[in-house]
Amino acid sequence: MPAIGITGGIATGKSTFSEIFCRYLSAELFDADQCSRDLLGHDAGIRDAVRHAFGSRAFDSAGQPDRVWLREAVFADPSKRRELEQILHPAIREAWAARAGAASGDGHWLCVDIPLLYETGAQSQFAAVIVVACAPATQRARLLHNRQIPATIADQILAAQLDLATKIAQADHLIWNDSTNTCLDRQARLLAGTLRQRRG
Repeated sequence: MPAIGITGGIATGKSTFSEIFCRYLSAELFDADQCSRDLLGHDAGIRDAVRHAFGSRAFDSAGQPDRVWLREAVFADPSKRRELEQILHPAIREAWAARAGAASGDGHWLCVDIPLLYETGAQSQFAAVIVVACAPATQRARLLHNRQIPATIADQILAAQLDLATKIAQADHLIWNDSTNTCLDRQARLLAGTLRQRRG
């Protein structure tokens, strides 16, 4: 089966949708954010590159990535954000591309949850792209209240991302998540059913 890309903006509910959708589709899920965390936590080459680029402050006293410090550093300085992306993105792409090849050979669905899908030009690698979106005010409120991210950092994160309207315009399927998880669940079920029907 072909791979499906799932993207959106921060705090649009993309990860929640991905988990629900994959259950309905009986698909494997590749989470690019989790892959990034795994690489930072365990890949010696990636860790060395991050330490070289950002210094020892990028890791805590136990040698684990200081994710809060890294987040603030990269969103305060676009050049640092690009530097971190250049370290991580090739390895992440290699990982999901390998899984996509295996899934295609086995006849299984694979969904790739990748926040920067359009930003990294990966859309051509997927049979379809789903964008999970909501109102910008909802995004900001979720960052401030649900994730307890300071307003300044939240605004920097939102400003750094490709705007949702641009992503929506390129999407094959749109999931609108300004409502409840029940509504999100219904959309996931309907879309999974549509895709299964198209594939026969």
